[in-house]
Amino acid sequence: MQVSSVRNPVADLLELGIRQPSHIYYQLEPAELIAQTVASGQGTITSSGALAVNTGQFTGRSPKDKFIVKDELTATTVNWNDFNIPVNPGSFDRLYDKITRYFTGKDVWVRDGYACADPAYRVNIKVITETPWANLFAYNMFLRPAEEELDYIQPEWTVIQAPGFLADPATDGTRQDNFAMINFTRKMIIIGGTAYTGEIKKGIFSILNYILPHDHGVLSMHCSANQGEQGDTAIFFGLSGTGKTTLSADPDRKLIGDDEHGWAADNIFNFEGGCYAKCIDLSEEKEPQIFHAIREGALLENTICHPGTTDVNYADKCITENTRVSYPLHYIDNALIPSIGGVPENIFLLTCDAYGVLPPISRLTPEQAMYQFISGYTARVAGTETGITEPTTTFSTCFGAPFLPLHPVKYAAMLGEKLRRHKAKVWLVNTGWTGGAYGTGQRIKLSYTRAMVAAALKGQLDKLAYKDHPVFGFSIPESCPGVPAELLDPINTWADKAAYDKQANALGHKFIHNFEKYADQATPEILSASPRI
Repeated sequence: MQVSSVRNPVADLLELGIRQPSHIYYQLEPAELIAQTVASGQGTITSSGALAVNTGQFTGRSPKDKFIVKDELTATTVNWNDFNIPVNPGSFDRLYDKITRYFTGKDVWVRDGYACADPAYRVNIKVITETPWANLFAYNMFLRPAEEELDYIQPEWTVIQAPGFLADPATDGTRQDNFAMINFTRKMIIIGGTAYTGEIKKGIFSILNYILPHDHGVLSMHCSANQGEQGDTAIFFGLSGTGKTTLSADPDRKLIGDDEHGWAADNIFNFEGGCYAKCIDLSEEKEPQIFHAIREGALLENTICHPGTTDVNYADKCITENTRVSYPLHYIDNALIPSIGGVPENIFLLTCDAYGVLPPISRLTPEQAMYQFISGYTARVAGTETGITEPTTTFSTCFGAPFLPLHPVKYAAMLGEKLRRHKAKVWLVNTGWTGGAYGTGQRIKLSYTRAMVAAALKGQLDKLAYKDHPVFGFSIPESCPGVPAELLDPINTWADKAAYDKQANALGHKFIHNFEKYADQATPEILSASPRI
């Protein structure tokens, strides 16, 4: 057995049960990982210098195959549901023994990193992967310890990812042969049967969503964050496709992070050391910061190049719409490092409303904010191969349901307490449709959305006249710099006002129906923010 490292990691792997691997590659630099990937035929270099790989069968997460070990620690603390699927400790132990034996005679890549930029909450992580490019992903996405730390760093959590290892559902307690399994007692995450690197990232996010609120009273959040020249912090909640990454990547503000943060007593901090951005339809004009971050060291997933070239065609969806790129945070020129900001002064809840009902920007009370936070609404448009289809309503509580081990009301109550204490302003921003639903109306221009967000950040919306939305009760500004006044109240953009009222009531009913599962644990104040039909 050969070892490449600044220290010998054999003992660490033996302790984990990984014996007699062919070759251990420890803490390799990105250039070495890229060279190994290309030499093994697992990836290619694009014209920008980024490494491009194909993740195979899985081009996204598989939420129905994510499991949490149900034991004495988690039995009464985890909110068991369709995303937090219980598995018994014995099933985990059997799978763990199999996946560690799987590495016998195989090359293995090992990396030490950590999560949480605030040292008070740092969680050391050891990531063990079957491929060099998955190890590059771990380099990009987790915070990187100084070289002098490596001799004494003690990992608290371990992630083992082996795409080539397949479970046996009949004996291993899984749904099919791929799985991602979290054991809070053993502080282990094992991932098999899938090469999609997002499973590594979201596995760590899931454990932080348990540890930080439950053990430390820190609100964990699926959000992006940035900071203005005066030190004012803003955070952006939103599901995929709502503009979370796009709107936080503002050249006039420093980027704290694009996806995962904690809100402690006197600051917010990034969990990660990198960004994992969607790059479908990416262009230099629309998202220059992300576009220029795709260079040597960045990892592109499931993209396609123009024929006969190494130039990426970002519009090509033939593999998946979920094309992705990971890169270190410092690839963004105006990144804030260390990625720690002050208490947020402005909070934006982003939604892409394909029904054309919600205002492009509105101000929320703390109660409305908690109601919308628990609801986590957006609407997605289905495929259009056979013509225009109806939008699909999506409610993902706290804008991150698949990654929340605790009950949603726990996170909402923490948010509400922080809003009241710090007097943060909360805005609902619709980046979706106006003038009608998808197929009839038009998508709100990104330039208008940017103008509204900028106006809110500069305090230009604070002293304007407002009116309440008749169904949702949101406060709608009657004017905004750089935005046509008729766009601000969505009913004004509909030719058929009665049709708008009908659509608004229908969406309100969807909210009410969705919220029924949370009503028994929600306070009367939160319930008072329900739509008025």
